[in-house]
Amino acid sequence: MFELIQKVNKQHMKHQVVDVRSGDTVRVHQKIKEGTKERVQIFEGVVIRTDRKQSLTSRITVKVASGVGVEKSFLLHSPAVLKVEVTKRSKVRRNFLSYLRHRSGKSARLTAVDFDRVAINDVHDKAAEIEEEKLKEETAAAAEADAAKKEAEDAELAKKAAAVEAAHEKNA
Repeated sequence: MFELIQKVNKQHMKHQVVDVRSGDTVRVHQKIKEGTKERVQIFEGVVIRTDRKQSLTSRITVKVASGVGVEKSFLLHSPAVLKVEVTKRSKVRRNFLSYLRHRSGKSARLTAVDFDRVAINDVHDKAAEIEEEKLKEETAAAAEADAAKKEAEDAELAKKAAAVEAAHEKNA
């Protein structure tokens, strides 16, 4: 039974994941489904903790997502997480930065460290890129369909207006 679970988990794991550490400021691109629509929302914040990086359940906890004091956990290997990019790396001495939960403003600042941003964020997951392209194409096709429908409705309204105008001309 355990081997079967491991086999299924291995199929869903991403081949490469960004090296995220505690103290990093990250941007997480997450796919959100609302009814029949899908969109990508970006959360940005400081990583408070990282758990089990090699496991399927590896998660990062981010504080201050999109300017609002929210703490959110992301499963790195989840298909809902499209991309994680490190924007700033900070010098920290511990793995769990739980003391940052109670701090804001200047007391919550961390000392930045120089790092190679391109090398760290250069992770190409073909499946995620294909999924993102497919999502963009679907939204473009939906927009084109809506535009064509609106154009057809406008043409029908113009036709009706012309018929009404002709009827008025006849009666006058």
